[in-house]
Amino acid sequence: MGGVTAVQVGRDAPHVRGRRALVVDDDEMVVALVRAGLEGEGVEVVTAADGREALDQLARSVPDVVVSDVNMPGMDGFALVSRLRAEPATRSVPLVFLTSRSHADDVLTGLALGADDYVRKPFELTELVARVVAKIHRPPVPVDTLVRDVRTGLLSASRLHEEIDHEAGRAARTGRPAAVAVLDVAERDQLVERFGARADDDLAVQVAQRVGVHLGSALDRVARDAAGRFLVLLPESGPDEVRTRLTRVAEALAGERLTVAGEGVQVTPVVGWASLDPHPGPGAAGPGAAELVERATVAADAATLHLDLQPVRWTPALAGTTPPAGRRARPSRAARLRTVLGRLRTAWQIALTLLLGVVVPFAVYVGLYELAGVDVSRPLYLVVVGALLLTAGAIWTEGFLALRATRPPEEPASPPPPASAVIAAYLPNEAATVVETVESFLRQDYPAGLQVVLAYNTPRPMAVEDTLAQLALRDPRLLPLRVEGSTSKAQNVNAALAHVTGEFVGVFDADHHPDAGSFLRAWRWLSHGYDVVQGHCVIRNGDASWVARTNAVEFESIYAVSHPGRARLHRFGIFGGSNGYWRTSLLRQVRMHGFMLTEDIDSSLRVVEEGGRIASDPGLVSRELAPTTLAALWNQRMRWAQGWFQVSRKHLLRAWRSPALSLRQKLGMTFLLGWREVYPWLSLQMFPLVAFMAWREGGADRLDWLVPVFVLTTLFTASVGPGQTLFARRLAVPEIRRQPGWFWRYLLVSSFVYTELKNVIGRVAQVKELMGEREWKVTPRATAPAAPTTPAVVATPTVTEASGAR
Repeated sequence: MGGVTAVQVGRDAPHVRGRRALVVDDDEMVVALVRAGLEGEGVEVVTAADGREALDQLARSVPDVVVSDVNMPGMDGFALVSRLRAEPATRSVPLVFLTSRSHADDVLTGLALGADDYVRKPFELTELVARVVAKIHRPPVPVDTLVRDVRTGLLSASRLHEEIDHEAGRAARTGRPAAVAVLDVAERDQLVERFGARADDDLAVQVAQRVGVHLGSALDRVARDAAGRFLVLLPESGPDEVRTRLTRVAEALAGERLTVAGEGVQVTPVVGWASLDPHPGPGAAGPGAAELVERATVAADAATLHLDLQPVRWTPALAGTTPPAGRRARPSRAARLRTVLGRLRTAWQIALTLLLGVVVPFAVYVGLYELAGVDVSRPLYLVVVGALLLTAGAIWTEGFLALRATRPPEEPASPPPPASAVIAAYLPNEAATVVETVESFLRQDYPAGLQVVLAYNTPRPMAVEDTLAQLALRDPRLLPLRVEGSTSKAQNVNAALAHVTGEFVGVFDADHHPDAGSFLRAWRWLSHGYDVVQGHCVIRNGDASWVARTNAVEFESIYAVSHPGRARLHRFGIFGGSNGYWRTSLLRQVRMHGFMLTEDIDSSLRVVEEGGRIASDPGLVSRELAPTTLAALWNQRMRWAQGWFQVSRKHLLRAWRSPALSLRQKLGMTFLLGWREVYPWLSLQMFPLVAFMAWREGGADRLDWLVPVFVLTTLFTASVGPGQTLFARRLAVPEIRRQPGWFWRYLLVSSFVYTELKNVIGRVAQVKELMGEREWKVTPRATAPAAPTTPAVVATPTVTEASGAR
């Protein structure tokens, strides 16, 4: 890498003085180096640490060139260039990637997404500056004037519209047939939800390549529109030929494996088409390009209702067809109204929790003081502080106990028996990734034979079912089991048990990829008298979004710290829904109850209450996908929190009545089930107490904020977030531990935002449950009056951090 020196690029260098460059990189040394080199040529430089910050800079002022890293937190470089090329104001801004990602596929991806140059790290500063200056001198042609789409190499949509209009005129003159088709991928929304914004671009590049190959005619024209759909003009093609060729394309795409964010997926193409009218009638004009594309789009929406790989031809009867919900369809007015009302209801419920948790207690304190002369702030303040200390102490204790590595017995007590894996899936959401998941199980190294049961439900037939059936023919270990009428994971698992042949069974969600040797490791536990083994769930799409990265660190704090630490502290474990291994006879006896939102926790607690043994093994690793958006995270955690509340109401008293549990285990159950539900409300009580004391003393400035005991209390409770993050970093799997930036950001988010977000979810979940709203979405001290009082606002850890949730 070159030094930080002024660089003379050439005689034309003075022409770039006064031009502006935006340098985007989270490495401050690289930013300083590039800034020095460009400023040496007279280029003004502004900087950003990631893609989102870069977009803020671009909103204020559009530079003459952008120099960007690829691997960055928040929004990576690939997502940034996609956003630049999608916005009219920045479509023509040159972008140079400067990155350590040097694989040829990365270069191709970057250029396909619209980058103008790609420089690998380590780099020579002189060369980089020369390339950047060259881009300032010779900026790219604006996208709107290009014939080809920069992402895919296909025609631009505007250019194809011109071709369609031209072909319509020719068809009217000659009577020769032609057609316009729209092709999309049914799983596109789900893939973007799972893998982030890059999924759309990865799909676009690969589908574009295959469509061109499988259409089979040099006369065809293919484009991609702003919504991400593929538009196809098929000249000289009658209806039968159009249907045959489009069917060939759809079947070929459905049978191939595409790569999204590094993972192999299978997709379901949906195709609609409309014929150009070669005989519009005397003096009549046939439909233009816009209308033909709209007709084909309506037909594609109709194809989405069937997902059978059969192209749908537009007819007037389709004009009233209601397209399926999703990105391609505008929701009905009733659906939009339900969405708005749902959001308003949740906002009202949040307000209700604040009313009950803050406003009402403050009014009670004031009323007791004014009407009865009773000051309850001192004892209540001590109770709240004690609650915070108890929670913080429990979390620290779990962390230290987790440092003592939990390992299975060295050798199994008996030879490994046949085993089974049950994968529960809902295909419309998981059709794209389920084949990859099944294949990861079939690659498991288990010496005694492994049966793989894919228990799934789907409201309609899907093309991936044929792929699974073919895979089962090739490998008899696989049993695809469609569970008719199922509406839950519990039903799928219960139905699979009738077909399970293994002595023990691993239960997994449809996005899990277990490590090799996992079943043999699980048997080492089970052969020594354990009934269930809960493994370590690891997030594998942490680079998709900040939400996924937050989940990745949080899962380490749950599965590498809290679960094993709690198992040591309270002497029982729990099954978290996936990557858990059961004795088959026990699971057949216990089953899963679909009326519970967290059927997994319910089933494991029933085992514990009967004296069963559940181990927690952080070394039993399986990798899964995290939500990538805040809305998806909210829905997931809301279901978990509401499900935990159901479980707490059902099992707390049962645990105390259980003769199989020791006193220590019963106290652990009380903390896990009772305390976790009370704590989100207790964590709010500092606010009304401090407000009352400030009111009583005549203002907050009259309170003593520095009494040592309360300062120490505050520091201790505030240490929980950093402490648990450090434990998570220490015990995380290697690929997560190699991301220190994720842990730093999690620490900041957890300390100031995420902890309270989970407490809010916990309170709202209780309100929803008590109101009967159940929806499964596929998250102080008082002294003498003359003396100032001590309100010490203490940080509030969340009990969810100590307890975990699945």
